[in-house]
Amino acid sequence: MHILILDTIHGGKEIGDTYADAGNVVDVVDIYKGTTPETAEIAKIKKYDLIVAPVHMDPDHPLISNRTIPVITHHEAVRQLLEKKIPNPMIEITGARGKTTTAHALAHILQGNGILHTSTGTIVYPTKTILWKRSITPASVLAAAKYARDMPGWLVAEISLGVTGAGDLTIITSAEDYPFAAGKKFALKEKIASAQHAKRILVAEGIFCDNENVMHIEDLVQCKGANCTVELEGRRYTLSNPLFNLPPYRTPLMLAAAAAVILNVNPSTLDHFEALPGRMSVSHEKNLIIVDNANSGANIATTVCAAQYARYSSKTRDLTLVIGQVSGDGAVCEGFSFDQIITAIEKVRPSKVIWVGKIPDPGSEYYQSVQDSIDAHCTTFDEGKIIALQKTNKGSIVLSVKTWR
Repeated sequence: MHILILDTIHGGKEIGDTYADAGNVVDVVDIYKGTTPETAEIAKIKKYDLIVAPVHMDPDHPLISNRTIPVITHHEAVRQLLEKKIPNPMIEITGARGKTTTAHALAHILQGNGILHTSTGTIVYPTKTILWKRSITPASVLAAAKYARDMPGWLVAEISLGVTGAGDLTIITSAEDYPFAAGKKFALKEKIASAQHAKRILVAEGIFCDNENVMHIEDLVQCKGANCTVELEGRRYTLSNPLFNLPPYRTPLMLAAAAAVILNVNPSTLDHFEALPGRMSVSHEKNLIIVDNANSGANIATTVCAAQYARYSSKTRDLTLVIGQVSGDGAVCEGFSFDQIITAIEKVRPSKVIWVGKIPDPGSEYYQSVQDSIDAHCTTFDEGKIIALQKTNKGSIVLSVKTWR
């Protein structure tokens, strides 16, 4: 076949190379930075048997809008390229919130050899050796799956904006939705659609998925405080972990526990799962409590939760908030807008604010609303933490910067 692959930035090159290795003729076009101008011009008039385009591409883009040949997503292409050459088992995880935590929690439960592929890195289990750190585009699953298959071992893979559907279980972690692809698509709908070939689907509360293989978390897991009960087909487990009390952890841990039971694995080791760095982990410096919530999913809700946790842990309301978005962090798909940051500050009402990244233009409405609240402004996450430690004498520090970690 003669195949056109679009988007070199988000894994198109890897997909193109895999198709070429299988004997296909492949053209790969960079649709975002324009680094392949000649190939792009030829692609406008050239005849192809198949086009592979990223799900986030504008559907009215001239390279795909008027084509009569099949156009598939990167997710679907990876499913076809994997064919039956998948690890056992293979679990794919997608969703607006909680992907990374769910993946780490499930990897914590699974026994034996395996590969955990998330935004925090690709890690070999049980040694927890880091293989590499790559994006969570669907193309990255190709290398992770091959490594897991060759071990042999299991694969838990976090994927952005959908799944390949090639694995044994698909997990959708959040009902949160947002427009993308030039505002012409909705994330949740596309994630559900990507799971159409999945053998089994597990979804968080509030997600409607018209698929006979879907299982809803509320039908499998019940939580009360730090205790959760998981039950399926006569098997019942009672789990206890203080992280179940934290909203950012409750659903991911419930999903991980349910996924384990679906895979016929005892989830009891989840009792000993600890908070991840950047996801409500707690540390101590200068007699201060530091709650680290700096990750690509940082938002208003997680900032407020981190502040509540910090004040509970420190037994005082004195709190320094380090907040913002690292400038130029292209790995973060969803931004932390000025109005969202300001809303978070208003809800938390910290003693001090360290703003990281771009700040509203002086004289703007946003700037006027927050200028008297900002105690320091810096450009990087590390700088923000250092300044917070210098300026804070008692209480706690909350790190809630939206950044790729």
